[in-house]
Amino acid sequence: MSSDKQAQLNGAYYGPSVPPPRQSYHPGRRGRGCGCCGCLFRFLLGLIVSVVVTLGLAILIFWLIFRPNNIKFHVTDASLTKFNLTATNNLQYNLTLNITARNPNKKIGVYYERISATAYYEDQRFVSMDLEKFYQGHKNTSVLSPVFKGEKLLVLGANELSEFNAEKNAGVYNIDVKLYLRIKFKALPSSYSGSSFTPTRSSFTSPMPLLPSST
Repeated sequence: MSSDKQAQLNGAYYGPSVPPPRQSYHPGRRGRGCGCCGCLFRFLLGLIVSVVVTLGLAILIFWLIFRPNNIKFHVTDASLTKFNLTATNNLQYNLTLNITARNPNKKIGVYYERISATAYYEDQRFVSMDLEKFYQGHKNTSVLSPVFKGEKLLVLGANELSEFNAEKNAGVYNIDVKLYLRIKFKALPSSYSGSSFTPTRSSFTSPMPLLPSST
């Protein structure tokens, strides 16, 4: 009897066995470093988007206020005193042009940061030169005077050579001249300068009669 009570007392005192504590798992702790990288990426992305939007709005406002018009170019005079293709396919040339550049804008000046004039015959470039950079005020006309003189290897096909001979007999040659520009707009009378726009290209194709050489 006493032994039964002792067993009950022992069972009530010790109770059931306690299981070992389980290890808790906290999702997200191991990816804390990745979370920081994600925040940094989102911050940089937001910063880039803000800069692009702000710049776009600034350009739009600038355009709405000043409405810049295109610069207009015209060839006013051309002098071709030599245009000869030798038996060794060397093109000898002497070409002088007068080109007017008209800025029609009332409130915008133009910085010509780079001007490159290139001449082509039968889609082949035979000469290129850089002109002096300058600033052009509003409602202003400037004159560019490139002089192409020299010799260049120019290999023509059968059809192109036949056309060259026909133009030689007629004394009139079709020569292409292209201007490659790097320009910057300046709002007047303020000192605000817009971004560079380029390359801008203007091309001229016109028959050029061969004139007697002065030499």
